[in-house]
Amino acid sequence: MIDQESLLDILHFRHACKLFDEGKKISKDNLTFILETARLSPSSFGMEHWRFIVIKNQELKETLRPLCWDQPQITTCDALVAIVAKHELVSTPSYYEAMFARRGLGADVVQVYIQKYENYINALPSIKAWSQKQCYLAASNIMNYSAMIGIDSCPIEGFERENVEKALGIDTTKESMALFVALGYRVNPQTPKYRLAFDEVVEFIE
Repeated sequence: MIDQESLLDILHFRHACKLFDEGKKISKDNLTFILETARLSPSSFGMEHWRFIVIKNQELKETLRPLCWDQPQITTCDALVAIVAKHELVSTPSYYEAMFARRGLGADVVQVYIQKYENYINALPSIKAWSQKQCYLAASNIMNYSAMIGIDSCPIEGFERENVEKALGIDTTKESMALFVALGYRVNPQTPKYRLAFDEVVEFIE
């Protein structure tokens, strides 16, 4: 196990890196590890709302940059991970029934889960928004576990959604862009990390 102080050091190391060293590349093993931490992320009802498009192609990154508010992270990062929400699939019975059935539970128990799930998603104002929100759990794993192995990251929400989805060939009747996470190695020293004090954000009810 990693000690608490080391974990806090890693969280202080992690920051939204705005400019990456274009000469430094992430090894295949490290990138595979990072994507595996994303795959293993928690999700509501265990539906795994995401898929990951890992963009290494520089020409495509150049195409995406003006659609992402001209942010330099897009083209200077080594790997640009687009996290795509599977909003149609998670509301398709054949998909979510199989996701519950794989748990090895009895048929009656599976039916109870399915009924609860259907009641839940039918009450949602937007399944698309729910699935996009779930993708942030995977993004958190990507960023934190990247920091654990000394790789920098930056979450990116600032983009023209429709144009980015078109550039990536996403069928928007079935899926939607949640966010990007850029990965690479920093060029500049890290800026100070500012957070509200512990007592301002934590309340204990005993």
